[in-house]
Amino acid sequence: MTFRSVLSLSAAFLAAAAPASARDLTADEQQARDIYEKVISFRSARGHQQMPPLVDYLVGEFKAAGFADEDIQVTDYDSEGEPTQGLMVFYRAGGEPAEKPIVLLAHMDVVDALPEDWERPPFTLTEEDGYFFGRGTIDNKYGVTNLTQTFIRLKKEGWAPTRDLVLVISGDEETGMISTQAQAKYVAENIDPEFILNSDAGGGALAPDGTPLMYRVQGAEKTFATFELTITNPGGHSSRPRADNAIYELADALKKIEAHKFPVRYSDLTRAYFRAAGAVVPGELGDAMIAFADNPKDKKAIATLRANPETVGTTGTTCIATMLRAGHAENALPQSATATVNCRIFPGVGAAATEETLKKVVDNDAVQFKLITDVTESPESTLRPDVLAAIEASLAARGVDAPIIPYMESGGTDGMHYRTLGYDTVAISGAFSKPSDMYAHGLNERLAVDQFYAGLDHWSIILKTLAGGAGE
Repeated sequence: MTFRSVLSLSAAFLAAAAPASARDLTADEQQARDIYEKVISFRSARGHQQMPPLVDYLVGEFKAAGFADEDIQVTDYDSEGEPTQGLMVFYRAGGEPAEKPIVLLAHMDVVDALPEDWERPPFTLTEEDGYFFGRGTIDNKYGVTNLTQTFIRLKKEGWAPTRDLVLVISGDEETGMISTQAQAKYVAENIDPEFILNSDAGGGALAPDGTPLMYRVQGAEKTFATFELTITNPGGHSSRPRADNAIYELADALKKIEAHKFPVRYSDLTRAYFRAAGAVVPGELGDAMIAFADNPKDKKAIATLRANPETVGTTGTTCIATMLRAGHAENALPQSATATVNCRIFPGVGAAATEETLKKVVDNDAVQFKLITDVTESPESTLRPDVLAAIEASLAARGVDAPIIPYMESGGTDGMHYRTLGYDTVAISGAFSKPSDMYAHGLNERLAVDQFYAGLDHWSIILKTLAGGAGE
């Protein structure tokens, strides 16, 4: 694998990134914006039953572009007691396929957003101060939009690929991944692709001044495991306090977890990432990346990396409290208190070992542990030379000459289920963003307007590079 180490920002990149408000949108840009606005308008989070209308909308767009009924598959699933749907769209080869298919991934569901907490309505696309705001603007309705508009545009152009392309969009990636697992099983048994490309991670990193620093390719991800920690108690009347209290005991356990630092871990992939990224990331953080790559026991480097939300997850396992519920009445002592603790486990450690560590940290046999997620530990994937060349072609078209760096994702994606089935799966989003603009799963999620439009050719260039074809 080779990396380009020279960083430049050319006139082509500046032109591509010109604010859309300063010029008229092309027909393709306007269509992409319309799709983006529409898909964000659906509150496709658990509990809101918005997946069917969202899928109906996307199916209508694909049919209007000329995709045949038999090339569009909608599948219903029961995701932990709630209905959801998955969508698959086949872009058939023009004639006998020359190579095995490529599968492309995205997901339609989002983490819910409470309108009363946001500064702007989360399910309305808002363009303001050079950003698109809304839930899913990054995770992952950007990916849905980018791949959907690419398929539609290529179909309207009359492009005929040399191999089948299959767009697989899941409906519950943020929760049970039931649709994901079922789709992955179907893909393995009925499509057997050459490899998988995921829109839900990867992408470019920008410096504070907007200069491209690097393009990251997600080649691995940490293991996702969620535990519930519960304390029970006889309770009683609030006017007669007990020496023991379920809420206080649970709080003590959580404070111990907060204070615990899991051991530093690393792999060839994470050290290579830090070494390459450190060469372009300025200041103390870049220095720490290189120092850690040279010596993973460097205490100063570890402290710097673990103090940064962007890099802490790459240095080992993390476990964090995310939800609480306790008590049953304001005038009664709590009979139970439960906390949700989400862990992102470094590959090779395992959920069982992590649970044992947490039990030792808590040091209270009264705390009951319950693993509430299915655990999937996936292997690393290889960045193939042909995929690397396709990414290089996309970046060149944007005027970007930046290092392409494989990395391990701290979060989880649909890709884990394809990796466990033996398919090389890499995530290569078209988005470029600053670390300070990463609000996925948080308040006021956003994507820079100029980067939205600059990335619209990303997938079409990659697919034409990998699947050739007529009508290029």
